[in-house]
Amino acid sequence: MPLEPFRIVLSKAVPLDMANVDTDQIIPKQFLKSVQKTGYGKYLFYNWRFDFDGKPRSDFVLNDPRFQRREILLARSNFGSGSSREHAVWAILDYGFKVIIASSFADIFFDNCFKNGILAISLSESEMDYLFTVAYNQEFEINLALQTVTVTGRALSFVLDPSRKRKLLEGFDDIGITLKFESQISDYEKKSPKPLDY
Repeated sequence: MPLEPFRIVLSKAVPLDMANVDTDQIIPKQFLKSVQKTGYGKYLFYNWRFDFDGKPRSDFVLNDPRFQRREILLARSNFGSGSSREHAVWAILDYGFKVIIASSFADIFFDNCFKNGILAISLSESEMDYLFTVAYNQEFEINLALQTVTVTGRALSFVLDPSRKRKLLEGFDDIGITLKFESQISDYEKKSPKPLDY
């Protein structure tokens, strides 16, 4: 399926200064009822954003007016650990984030990001420390083609698997990549022997 091709993101960042944020914290299990990929953003970090009465917690970063409408999320190590549910990525994407930068990610969560068009970037702990210090009022430039995160004139390079990079640049998920070969698949099926009818 086609995704929006990823080029350059210019945005300030939301500093979620926490390590080991798991998928249950990203989106609690009681909100996993929809069969669509959309509509989950309002439940993102729900137990941290809202109290027991459903009122916004003033001390949580997403409720701070300074951090509204930002497209980059900063986090610490082991982001997205826990279950393999793809809903966690859907919630982040539906909320409006296009990029997550952390010192490390859980493997399945990291893979799910790229399947859904989110750029997940791993940087060193010292580089993350620097990004957190400037996140409050500086604009970031995320350049996928160059594989750089630039802020205050400093460019940080990140490593990315070439196939994942190509999918984001072209705007394709795994199904979309397969469909690029639809004519070859069709030709193969026409030439293949028919299965026996028992």
